[in-house]
Amino acid sequence: MNCEVCSLKELEVEHFEIREVLRCVLHTIVFHRALGLVRPKDIDSELFEITYVQCGDAELEKKIEDKINQFMAWVEKHPNKKSQICLSFYEIKSKQPTWFSNKPERVYWEQWHINLNVQHPKAHTIKSHHSKVVVDPGVSALEERTLRRAALEASLRDVLFQIIKFVNEKKDHIPPIPNIEGVTFPYEIALPSSSDSSFGMDMFKRMLQTGHPGMLN
Repeated sequence: MNCEVCSLKELEVEHFEIREVLRCVLHTIVFHRALGLVRPKDIDSELFEITYVQCGDAELEKKIEDKINQFMAWVEKHPNKKSQICLSFYEIKSKQPTWFSNKPERVYWEQWHINLNVQHPKAHTIKSHHSKVVVDPGVSALEERTLRRAALEASLRDVLFQIIKFVNEKKDHIPPIPNIEGVTFPYEIALPSSSDSSFGMDMFKRMLQTGHPGMLN
C-alpha cells in the first residue's frame, strides 16, 4: 500500500500562537478522517477569525491537547527553530510470525507534515510564508502585531484549504473502515525529539515499512 503524504505550508508563529494554530490544523485533519461516529462541534478560534470543526469526542480532544503541550515544551528547549509534526494514519495488519517477532504491524497509509517556524517577536519587520510586510519604523508595536497576526491568519486559512483540497482529491488510498472502537481511523502524532536526526530516522523507518510515499505539496 502506498502512503500518501501531504506536506502543509510552513507557518511562522510566536510561542503563544502555537496552541491555537495546532488545534485548528490537527482537529481539521482528524475530523476529515472520522468514521461517522462523531458529533461535529463548531469551534471559534480564540485568536483568529476562524471556525473549525472538532469530532466532539473528549478522549480525542485530550490526546491532541496532550501532544500540543508536549510540543510546546519541546519548543521552549529549542527556541527559534523550524520544526515538523507528523500526523499519521495507519491500519493494523497481521504478518507472518517469525522466530524473532509475531507482533501485528502498523501499515501507514497517510501522513500529514505540519511545518512550523516558531519565532520571537521582531522589531520592525513582519515576514510570513503567506506574505511579507515591511513596517515603517514609526508604526507602533501594536499596529505591527496586528498586521503580523493578519498575515498569519491568512496563512492558516491557506493551510486549512490545503487540507480540504487534499481530502477531496485523494481518496483511493483510504483503506476499508476498520472494525474497531473509536471515532477515527487509528492514528499517531509524532513530535520532534531532542535530536532532529532521530526524528528523521524515525520517519525513514516508516518509509521502509510503507514503501516510498507519494508526495503532494
